[in-house]
Amino acid sequence: MSRKYKFDNTNGIYSITPPLVAKVDLFTKHNYFEIIIDSLRFCQKYKGLVVHSFCIMTNHLHLMISRNGPNIFEDIMRDFKKYTAVQIIKEIKQSGDSRRDWMLEIFKKAGINNPNNTHYQIWQQHNHPIELSDDRMVDQRLNYIHQNPVKAGFVERPEEWKNSSASNYLGLGGVLEVELVYDKL
Repeated sequence: MSRKYKFDNTNGIYSITPPLVAKVDLFTKHNYFEIIIDSLRFCQKYKGLVVHSFCIMTNHLHLMISRNGPNIFEDIMRDFKKYTAVQIIKEIKQSGDSRRDWMLEIFKKAGINNPNNTHYQIWQQHNHPIELSDDRMVDQRLNYIHQNPVKAGFVERPEEWKNSSASNYLGLGGVLEVELVYDKL
C-alpha cells in the first residue's frame, strides 16, 4: 500500500474515496446502501467520526471527514470497512439479488489474492486521503462530491440524489446527519 497519501494531521479535514474491488456496482440496491449509512452513524456516535459530506455512488463512496475524539482516522476507516464488508457479504448471501453468485465470486477472488483477508474482500485497501487545508480546496471537494451523481447522469440537481449530503447543505435534511463543513472552518 502506498504511503504517499496518509492522514498526517489528526485535526485535519480529509476527502477520501474508498472504492469497491473490481468497481462492482454494488450500491444499486437499497439494502447495501443502508449498511453503509448505518455504519457511518455508528462511527459518528461511538468512534468520533465527523462526516461533513458524503455521496454513495454505485461502486464507490466519497466522504469529507474529520474526527472528534481519541480514535485515529486509520482505525476508524479500518473498522468501518471491515464491518461493512462482513455485513455486505452476509446480505449478499441472504438476498435474492440476481448478481449474487457473480458478486460473491469477485469478492472471494479478491480476498484470496490479498494476504490481509481471510475470505472475501469488498473494499480496495487504500482510502487515498487528501487533506483539505484551505477554503478553496474545501469548496472544490464539496462541489465535486455533490456533483458526482449529476455528472454520472443519475439526477439533474445534486439534492435529488438521496445517497448524498447535498440536501443537508440546502437545509432540507437527509438520510445521514452531517456537520456542515463551514461550521468547522
